[in-house]
Amino acid sequence: MSPKRTAGSTPLPALGRRTVLAAIAAAGCTTALPSMTAHAAAPPTDSLAPVERQMRGMWIASVVNIDWPTRTGLDAAAQRAEFTRLADEALAWGFNALFVQIRPTADAFWPSPLEPWSQWLTGTQGQDPGYDPLAFMVETAHTRGLAFHAWFNPYRVSMQPDPSALVPEHPARTHPEWTVSYGGKLYYDPGVPAARRFCQEAMLDAVRRYDIDGVHFDDYFYPYPVAGADFPDDETFRTYGADYADKAAWRRHNVDLMVREMRDAVRAVRPDALFGISPFGVWRNATTDARGSATAAFQSYDGLHADTRGWVERGWLDYIAPQVYWHIGLPVADYAVLAPWWAEVVRDTDTELWIGQAVYKSGAAGQPAPWQDGKELTRHLTLNAALPEIGGDLFFSAKDVREDRVGDFAAMRLAHWGQPVLGPLPARLDKGPFPPPPTVQVRREVGTGAATLHITARTHGRGDTPFQYAVHRFPGRPGHRSDRGNGTLVAVVPGGKNAVYRDSAAPAACWYAVSAVDRVQRQGRMSRPAS
Repeated sequence: MSPKRTAGSTPLPALGRRTVLAAIAAAGCTTALPSMTAHAAAPPTDSLAPVERQMRGMWIASVVNIDWPTRTGLDAAAQRAEFTRLADEALAWGFNALFVQIRPTADAFWPSPLEPWSQWLTGTQGQDPGYDPLAFMVETAHTRGLAFHAWFNPYRVSMQPDPSALVPEHPARTHPEWTVSYGGKLYYDPGVPAARRFCQEAMLDAVRRYDIDGVHFDDYFYPYPVAGADFPDDETFRTYGADYADKAAWRRHNVDLMVREMRDAVRAVRPDALFGISPFGVWRNATTDARGSATAAFQSYDGLHADTRGWVERGWLDYIAPQVYWHIGLPVADYAVLAPWWAEVVRDTDTELWIGQAVYKSGAAGQPAPWQDGKELTRHLTLNAALPEIGGDLFFSAKDVREDRVGDFAAMRLAHWGQPVLGPLPARLDKGPFPPPPTVQVRREVGTGAATLHITARTHGRGDTPFQYAVHRFPGRPGHRSDRGNGTLVAVVPGGKNAVYRDSAAPAACWYAVSAVDRVQRQGRMSRPAS
């Protein structure tokens, strides 16, 4: 993420941006919302259309303990309890996906054979935390019907510049020719082919071994420029850039290789997993490039050597989630300019567009007036609703969603998340086999009239157990093809062989039909109607 960066084009000083974020995003409240087994809502009055799909994602950052774990040194039980609370809250808040940072600084939140245990777990790099955090997090998310996207930082090695501070066996110490120090941090040099291949293998180890739903990069490729200092890769350019007279073009080529090769590798290893990137929100300004946005901001194409628009045009991403972290009306980077610009970029492509939302700015000290009235996120999603290319949002980050200082997130939920939804289904995955319809029994409570649905999967083995169930309610008995009736999606329930859903607002004469949903978000035919 780039939460501290302003929209202007002046480079940041060397001070760590995440360190500043940690100070801005104060610790969240201590009262957890009650856990929920379904995202349910009072039904709208319009007829059932095809089930709406929308990404509702939450970032969980681990670097410098922004979100989880909240501090180093917690024992395994405390770490598990913290993450369980986050997953329960995410479900209660209406999220359907978690984007969890599992390789923040060339280290690992799983027992990697290539990189050491992360210092953000125990406080000591290389120290075993006593359990497998990634396995636990994936299982915890999936049992709640939450997709788990593994968030990797490709090239950042350390938040400090000294290789000797790393554990002796760290690859950055055994291969010093791969690394450079810049702006007070240590990085793998993206121009060194061996370093790029190593980073890919380090990330793919997790992709191969864990049942993740996606591979996620943020905005860190070449690092953000530091005033008065160029990234020190002259020697690397002389060695590997002979075909390029322009160093900037060579750097973009290096980043392009990382993106395209990771896309290919992820699809080869885990074909159903999504691959996407959440870049800085401005590709180029129109004053620099006629294809750019009507902005006057820092440019990822030039400053980070990340051709984000080009990746969409070449079909290298399943989704792009630009960090449009500015308010509507900001002169140099107006949300109302950038959201339509990105919608135009993805139009007529197979790349999903989700918008990165800066909930961390809501009510934060020093932020301008639009972030203080508790309505800016609602304004953003209202604008998004007029742009059909926008398929959802990601919110940075979990601690700020929890704190919700001025009620901005709560107001947005009330205005825009009243109806439960399924997650997005990219075009390349929208094909069979589809899960078979479950069986449903409905029992009415005497006195309250509430309806309890007992749902049983029709499966042939554990591998095809539904990930979720979509519960539809009808005002009367539907016809034979209940999915074409005038029903309403009232809940999306975590799956399993058996599930229970209680509809406390059930009208007396209503009927139900339920469809099974698999991990990819393919929805099968509806069950026989039941009342």
